[in-house]
Amino acid sequence: MIGKSILIDAVSLVRDSYAISFDAAIEAGTISAIIGPSGAGKSTLLNIVAGFEKPHSGRVLIGDADVTGADPSDRPVSMVFQENNLFSHLTVETNVALGIRPGLSTDPADHSKVADALSRVGLAGFEDRMPGTLSGGERQRVAIARALVRRKPVLLLDEPFAALGPRLRRDMLLLVKQLQAETGMTLLLVTHQPDDAVGIADNIVFLDRGRTVASGAAGGFFKRDDIPGLADYLGDEER
Repeated sequence: MIGKSILIDAVSLVRDSYAISFDAAIEAGTISAIIGPSGAGKSTLLNIVAGFEKPHSGRVLIGDADVTGADPSDRPVSMVFQENNLFSHLTVETNVALGIRPGLSTDPADHSKVADALSRVGLAGFEDRMPGTLSGGERQRVAIARALVRRKPVLLLDEPFAALGPRLRRDMLLLVKQLQAETGMTLLLVTHQPDDAVGIADNIVFLDRGRTVASGAAGGFFKRDDIPGLADYLGDEER
């Protein structure tokens, strides 16, 4: 798998008379953390890349392809949400296999792909388990495994570990970083935790009030004093 670059070029939309405007350039095969206060537009940015929301103007390019008007199913993107969106009446194996085929039919090759994905996320042997028997972290691992079997070059993570405790969240972030290094995918992670951003990301994009305020290398980003709104977002105790 080879990650693809993402260009969000002068993308704008209006929601309830509230203007949103984004610009961002994400290098292929990197991890970028999307940060900012509540209501800044972080999830909206991911939804625009995924195709769940269409901008009123501007362009979205993934690799060399202009996908601005493309449906989500036609984009080379997988997405993992804060709610893992597993089907409670289906086994772990079937939930993951849905990433390969939208229906419930599988073939022997699918079983092998699912087993490999579950092994990668530390859930080998969990194929016959039901989601209700799993911990929160295990359910999110299943959701990540489902994204892996899709083998898309771009993975979007919308605060998938926000409900987990600090230790488990760190473990999950480490897992994601390892998987990104193995696959070479391009990864965008929405997080409210500056430590998470520094720990996993190559680059950081800071949003505020529906706009891209700044972006840059993760190292030293939170020490910068040239970014409007960053100090208020972090609070004096975190500077």
